[in-house]
Amino acid sequence: MPVSAYLNTSMTKRNIITLPDPLLRKSSVDVERVDDELRALMDDMLETMYDAPGIGLAAVQIAIPRRLIVMDVNYRGEDEEGGEMPREPVCMVNPEIVVRSDEMRVHEEGCLSIPEFYAEVERPSKITVRYIDREGQEQTRECEDILATVVQHEVDHLNGKLFIDYISRLKRDRVIKKFVKAAKGMAVA
Repeated sequence: MPVSAYLNTSMTKRNIITLPDPLLRKSSVDVERVDDELRALMDDMLETMYDAPGIGLAAVQIAIPRRLIVMDVNYRGEDEEGGEMPREPVCMVNPEIVVRSDEMRVHEEGCLSIPEFYAEVERPSKITVRYIDREGQEQTRECEDILATVVQHEVDHLNGKLFIDYISRLKRDRVIKKFVKAAKGMAVA
């Protein structure tokens, strides 16, 4: 599908919430219908994700606790000549992982809500996800490798789970402490 079918011209970049915002630990609610308002939100989320830059974003990360994720695992910014790479956005409403492979894959993950921290996370290498697309149609998609990782990472957000929940408690506590301290410092400033 052409990019123009996904992206409108009046997109708004949204603010991304970060640790220790408690909303990141809350479960998101189902989306009741796909309409123009939701498609505008999808476009805003894509604009925010591309600008960050990132390859996935859950609505809760922009302080909207609804079961909506956007991704573009192929986007890498500019090409070697300075031109923009093609965009291949995917929008998933009410995504539900229905199959997980036994085969696992380790990938270094980061998160726009936990900036500048990365850690290796082991997840199933293949999944099947059921969701509603941008047009309101139910879809089932088999995902593997990086797409499987990103879908799982973003669905975790919808369930109040973060990728740091997969690392050791010691490392997780250090990361949380760092972000709590930074948040307190910003509140004082």
